[in-house]
Amino acid sequence: MAEAPLSTEKMDYKAAGLDLDLYEDGLSRISKWVKRTHGPRVLDGFGGFASLFSLDFTNKLFARNYKNPVLVSGSDGVGTKLKVASMLGRHDTVGIDLVAMSVNDILCTGAEPLFFLDYVALPKDNPALLEQIVKGISIGCVESGCALVGGETAILPDVYQPEDYDLAGFCVGVIERNHILDGHGVREGDIVLGLASSGLHSNGYSLARKVAFGKMGLKVDSFVPELGKTIGDELLTPTRLYARAIRQILQHYPTKRRVVRAIAHITGEGLEGNVPRTIPTGRRVRIRKGSWPMPGIFTWLQNVGGIDSKEMFKVFNMGIGMTITVSRYFAQSVLQQLNAIGYQAYEIGEIVAGESGLDLVD
Repeated sequence: MAEAPLSTEKMDYKAAGLDLDLYEDGLSRISKWVKRTHGPRVLDGFGGFASLFSLDFTNKLFARNYKNPVLVSGSDGVGTKLKVASMLGRHDTVGIDLVAMSVNDILCTGAEPLFFLDYVALPKDNPALLEQIVKGISIGCVESGCALVGGETAILPDVYQPEDYDLAGFCVGVIERNHILDGHGVREGDIVLGLASSGLHSNGYSLARKVAFGKMGLKVDSFVPELGKTIGDELLTPTRLYARAIRQILQHYPTKRRVVRAIAHITGEGLEGNVPRTIPTGRRVRIRKGSWPMPGIFTWLQNVGGIDSKEMFKVFNMGIGMTITVSRYFAQSVLQQLNAIGYQAYEIGEIVAGESGLDLVD
């Protein structure tokens, strides 16, 4: 059998879908956004194989010296909200969502966020897109008081469609062992405070997109009178970051666990699926519907989508992005502090005796 003739076509990495020159351009663009999140505890700058972060640090302005530190970690993504960003061609806010989903989780232990790492997967090298994404991550890290110390940019031409990409985030925090919030201090009669969300945050987008773009046939630039903005602008509203609020409350009270009993981040499965995770057995959560103003996006989705109330509360945060369970004696004090620093907060429920779970009452 005759051998097939060798091809004279030259092959290289660029022909396979990866342009190393563009890759380097992307890294150079994001350097400024990464470095702006660094404080004196970041020891190695940007660009090494691994990142160095000083846990203990002695300085008048940034003193951090722990007696019995416990590291806290969290990881999450943004989900199908990225599809809306691609439809709109706007990618400078989904990085905020990425940071918020992990940072807000570790706050539930009472931890201080220390540093954040990202994973950005693209179908092809796109320095401008990468810069937009990392700009949002940088904004989220600065607002949360944590450093963006590194990450990974993966170019995967055979994995993603041309307009698709994916994000993952990883956050590490620290807390003194005797300050950990684990819910064991929750008592019958404690008050549940709800911190307002900015909208959908990053949950329920498969259903929201199906209603808006499927059933209603809207375009991303369609104006929705009930919302006072385009559907694209509404759906791309960034997830609210709660680090400053939680830090303020925990720093104000020296005996933290006597005041703040538990914290819950309201993500997938809504209030019912998240608040009881912070409550010990023998206690039940009673939440009063209507005790907080609900953003218009939820009412609109329910009305035009024909979604029943139980399903809405199961899928979406319904206007509450985080709950803080506090001692009844301190409830009004905590509420006033939150509102004073710009976080709308409401008394939305209480802890009662009973099997673990949550009741929504009118």
